[in-house]
Order: sequence, then C-alpha cells, then structure tokens
Amino acid sequence: MRVTILLLLLAASNLAHADDLAARAKALHAAAIVVDTHMDTPSQLADKPADVAKKGATDHFDLIRAKEGGLSASFFSIYVDSAYVNRGATRRAHELIDITLRTVDANPTAMQLATSVADIRAAKKAGKLAVLMGIEGGHAIEDSMAVLRDMYRAGVRYMTLTHTNTNRWADSSGPARDPTVDVKRLRVHKGLNDFGKNVVKEMNRLGMIVDISHVSDETVDDVLEVTRAPVMASHSSCRALTAMSRNLTDDQIKRIAKGGGVVMVNVSGMFVDQAVIDWVATRGKTIRKELAALKAKLKDDPDQLWKETEALWEKAGKMPRADWKKVVDHIEHVIQVGGEDAVGLGTDFDGIPDPPTGLPDVSALPKLTEELLRRGHSEARVKKVLGENFLAFFARVEAAKATLATEAPSTAKIK
Repeated sequence: MRVTILLLLLAASNLAHADDLAARAKALHAAAIVVDTHMDTPSQLADKPADVAKKGATDHFDLIRAKEGGLSASFFSIYVDSAYVNRGATRRAHELIDITLRTVDANPTAMQLATSVADIRAAKKAGKLAVLMGIEGGHAIEDSMAVLRDMYRAGVRYMTLTHTNTNRWADSSGPARDPTVDVKRLRVHKGLNDFGKNVVKEMNRLGMIVDISHVSDETVDDVLEVTRAPVMASHSSCRALTAMSRNLTDDQIKRIAKGGGVVMVNVSGMFVDQAVIDWVATRGKTIRKELAALKAKLKDDPDQLWKETEALWEKAGKMPRADWKKVVDHIEHVIQVGGEDAVGLGTDFDGIPDPPTGLPDVSALPKLTEELLRRGHSEARVKKVLGENFLAFFARVEAAKATLATEAPSTAKIK
C-alpha cells in the first residue's frame, strides 16, 4: 500500500512538473522575438496565389499558423531558380519582391515590412509579423553591382551567394538530392573569383548580410577571408550529425561564430537525420535516368519541373521522416561547437518536401522552446536561439556598414 501511494505521489509530481514546464515554455515563447531567416513563401504564392490571412495559404505558412507558432519575424526568400540564368533572373527576383510587398500591403494590421533590427523590434511591439527579404541565388543580380544595390534599395537584406548552381563568380555546394549532378564539376572558381570577392565587400558596405548556405567549402573559406562583417548561414544544419554537403562542418561553425556570425538551423529531414539523407542517396540512383530526361524536357519551366520531380521522388518510395527532436539536436550541436550566441532558426519552410514528424509548419515552433527548456537550457539561452542571437548578429552587420560609410560604391565588373 505504501509503495502504491509513493508511486501515485511520484506520478502526480511528474505531471505537475510537466504542466509547469509547458506553462513556462508558453510564456517564454510568447514574450520572445522569434525569427525565421528562411521561408520560401513567395515562390509558392507565385505558383499558386493565395490569401495568407486564410489557413492553408501555402504548405507551411499563413498568418493564422504564424500566430499559433509565435513567429515574430520572417525572411521571405526571393528564390531565383537556376533556370532563370540568362533568362530574366533579375526580373524574376523583382516579381517575387513585388509579391512579398503586395502580401504585406494586403495585410496591414498583421504584417509589417522590415529592413532593420529596429523594425523587427517595433513590429513585435505592435503585434505584427515583421517581413524581411533575402535573395536566394547570387545569379539574381546578373553580375551587376548596380543591380545588387538596387535590390538593397528594394528592401533585400541578405543574399545567398549561390543556390544549387555555381554562378559566374561563386561555387555552389550542389543540390541535396539530385543524383544527375556531378558536384566536382561545380568547383569552377575554387571558391570565389575576384568579382565574387568584390560582391562580398560591396554587400558589407551596403549592410546586406552575406549568406553562405548553398556555397562550397572553398567558397566559405574565401568569404570568411575577405568579409569585413559577420556572415550567416541562413538555413543550414550540422554536417557532424548529418553528412551532406549543404550542412556545415564543425570547423566552419567555429570560424563563423568567431567572426560574430550565426548558423540558422534548417528543419528539413534531409538536413537533420542521417537516415533520411542515406535513403535519398540510395533511392536517387534508381531515378537518375528519368530525372535527367525530365530536367532536359522541362529546363525552361522550373515550376513544372519542381512538381514532376516531386512526383518522381514519390514514385521512388516513401521517404522516411525525421523526428522533430533532431532539430533540437542540431541546435545543441551548434551551441557546443560555436557557443550559445551563434545559433538560430532558418526553417526552410515552404521550400522543403520533408518537414519532420511533429514539426509540420510554423504553428509548431513553440515545441522547440519547450524541448530546449526540458533539456535544461536557461530561459535566457532559449530566447537567444529563438531570435536574440540573430538580432545581435544583424546589429553587428549594421555596425560594420557604419564603419564603411566613406567607402565608394564598387564599380567592379566581371571578366
């Protein structure tokens, strides 16, 4: 009888502790500024226009789910597919910028355009979602410093130097799941060429964040050598836990952190679970020929190519799904390697086919807060992970811009 009573008391104590933890997490998440540095929402809206005030507007985002998830600020990705190289890449970028601006304008009580740390904090205070923009794919500037500056004037505050393609001035790490690509052939410049180095310097001068997600290891080296401001990986995870080229090595994490930069963790199963990327590598071999034919057939229609590529992968079999707690494993790994000031969230929502089980969209972000608390992280550290680390980093980029105020705009041209 005494044993039974003790067990009941223990169970009640555990339940009370769980309730207390959940309450703490809910309050902390609501008070925190929660920043996501990479969402591909504009591309989905371009493909299928929708009212973001209504649930289900895109795969992973709408204002209802964003509120449920406590999202304070999001970088909408101005993603320019490699199919637009030499075919209106800049025009495509401006179309997605226009979609973003029109979306914000259509929801003035819930959304606010932001271009600075102060704007993000003001939006939080006003109870609005701060929307920022980041170009994904350096080919969007069409090798023009003038276009780069024009993008900054339009509100763009970061640029991912490459996408899955190597451009004319920076090497890419390649695609995460395209078995038709020989990654070695993407190492054209051995990192950045001279024009690429000038692009990085001009971004520093402008106050535009240099994003090294998607670039090759050699490009990371060159960026860290030439930059005058801290840099960011907007949506990359840890290669030590999941061995794929889009993730960062421990050495890269250390050097990014040492320079005052941040690593924003991608939630895709392929990024956070080795079993998933192993499955992709194995099954990719079975669809290589069909995928190559598909790419040749639809080379001028990136949206249709994406749809039919997804269908082809579904034909290859059911991809395993990562458990959402693996995202927290990657957050903790960055903390262990680079320190608690070097990590944040860059989900890649609306751009990934495989969000983890338990983290289906932006509405589930509070689970990360609760799990971090459960694992013993302090409330102060959790707030850093959710957004304060990014804000401090962004402030350092803005400060670097101030030191370069007397520098003349770059007139560098590609050779």
